[in-house]
Amino acid sequence: MTLAWISATRSAALDVAFGLARTTALCAPLCLASCAVMESPATAPAGPARFQLLSQAQMTPAQRELANNIRSGPRAAVPGSAANSAALGSPFNVFLRSPELGDHLQKVGSYIRFKSTMGARLNEFAILITARQWNAQYEWHAHHRLALQAGLSPEVAAAVAAGQRPTGMKPDEEIVYNFCQELHTQKRVSDASYKAVVDQFGEQGVMDLIAVNGYYVSVAVVLNVDRTPIPNGGELPLKALK
Repeated sequence: MTLAWISATRSAALDVAFGLARTTALCAPLCLASCAVMESPATAPAGPARFQLLSQAQMTPAQRELANNIRSGPRAAVPGSAANSAALGSPFNVFLRSPELGDHLQKVGSYIRFKSTMGARLNEFAILITARQWNAQYEWHAHHRLALQAGLSPEVAAAVAAGQRPTGMKPDEEIVYNFCQELHTQKRVSDASYKAVVDQFGEQGVMDLIAVNGYYVSVAVVLNVDRTPIPNGGELPLKALK
């Protein structure tokens, strides 16, 4: 083994070490920036709402028709509903911007809220799972109280908010949780989770459960793009997940 060979080997090793150090130094800020972006939707101030609330006088005839359809439906009987405000609250305020589409959407939402075979407790549970997946602050704010009123345990809701699998779920809640969680995180569901829903609720139940997840993803997207605020400057209910 010659001195020249040892020197060359040592030089190559130093080059590798310096290269790794340089790569680490360059990547670390990028990683930190990426992590910050992932956490910001739940923690950073969202900014003002983007879609102005429309008064009845500001609406076009098509918008007024949509507003009347929403206000005359079953949502109007729910205390605190966005359908009861002087100017329709979101997501309906955003639906007004495309009245024909908005009317189709509100009809789907009306079925899911008031006619689904899943029942209010499980329906609202699925909505909370969806809201957590999308960091949909207003969606969580609006439906958390409805879920508790329908009989969902506060501890189960709190675990979902924390990004944890709830303990103490009722058997039908566990079936719904497994299905919804897999659907959101894996973009599909396992045979076992599918069978559990079919056995418990039938094929219509499967469709209704798919629908509540899909519709409230659409609502979450609308609310997040709008930056719909929590009423009266309230605190954001969902914290960033690590």
